Amino acid sequence: MTKTYKVDAIKNGTVIDHIPEEKGILIAELLCLKSWQYPVTIGVSFTSQNQGKKDIIKIENRELTEEEVNKIALIAPQATINIIRNYQVAKKFQVELPDILDNIIKCSNPDCVTNHEPISCSRFFLEENRRNQLFRCAYCERYFTREDLEIV
Repeated sequence: MTKTYKVDAIKNGTVIDHIPEEKGILIAELLCLKSWQYPVTIGVSFTSQNQGKKDIIKIENRELTEEEVNKIALIAPQATINIIRNYQVAKKFQVELPDILDNIIKCSNPDCVTNHEPISCSRFFLEENRRNQLFRCAYCERYFTREDLEIV
């Protein structure tokens, strides 16, 4: 069986690969790719040997910020980022959450001061327990799971 590629290579930009199936559109929305002035390719439900199915996003002429990579890590912790320069992979890395997340999560606690007062920076601490990752709000000290989080 011959493997054919379904999308063109990009000269410069970013490729986000190994996105869990059905998460590619969410990531595209978080990155505001609908209004990006250069071509964006979003592939959904590609066959993957490791994941079964995966999504992929190619963004021409854009390298992601650290904040954007952190948002991707919250949604797709197994995603990889490929920085493309002159049609070659210049840098490749797996996303990884930092110990402190600033300005990417909104606190889900309705009583948290961040939901009532103008706070310039939300801050969460990543903490591990035996079963999963927990995120602790720096202001109200409550713990949240990944599913409880609202990304801003």
